[in-house]
Amino acid sequence: MPTAVSAPITRTHELPTLATVDLSCRRGNRILFTGLNLEVRSGQATWLRGRNGRGKTSLLRLTAGLSVPEAGQVLWDGAPVRRSASFQRALVFIGHANALKDDLSVTESLQFLARMHDRDSRIGALHAALERVGMASRRDAMVRTLSQGQRRRVALARLALERRAALWILDEPYDALDTDGIARVNGLLREHLGRGGSAMLTSHQHPGADAPAMIEFDLDTLD
Repeated sequence: MPTAVSAPITRTHELPTLATVDLSCRRGNRILFTGLNLEVRSGQATWLRGRNGRGKTSLLRLTAGLSVPEAGQVLWDGAPVRRSASFQRALVFIGHANALKDDLSVTESLQFLARMHDRDSRIGALHAALERVGMASRRDAMVRTLSQGQRRRVALARLALERRAALWILDEPYDALDTDGIARVNGLLREHLGRGGSAMLTSHQHPGADAPAMIEFDLDTLD
């Protein structure tokens, strides 16, 4: 089984636990993993690791309630996530695709995402979030003019809109970011964990020395 080393974190709120119970995942005719048991608790970040094709993104989608497992369950506070209204309110899912609209400005695109996920969509809040990810100077630019790294920053600005403890499920959040971008994401993560939030993420690159303490869960060890 994977080994985990955690560090104490000051919590301001206790969030329910996300748990997988004997979880199995199939892709086509192939079983990616089976019998997977994992918990993500309040104030805790879990870094999913493993070879390409091992099922990291599939596991994120299962835990977010976006896919149905081959077997087993994903529970939030002891209830199945797909039937939990409180889970849907707490969830912030950012996939590998940035979900930005090329024909909108940076602010408009972030506002669209905020409204869709029932988050603060006021212009002041949006501009403050873009400031946190280093995109204030590009807030009126059209999304189509942005580089991949800039697009990723705008997508991740959703995290800066959060003010309450929540569950963040993030697929490759550091992808295409430079050193400054990675540091900004790590700052948002530290604040998030400090207020009692939890997180599960994948990353092919190391989050860096300034990243908050994370529990590493290696899917390759399930062989």
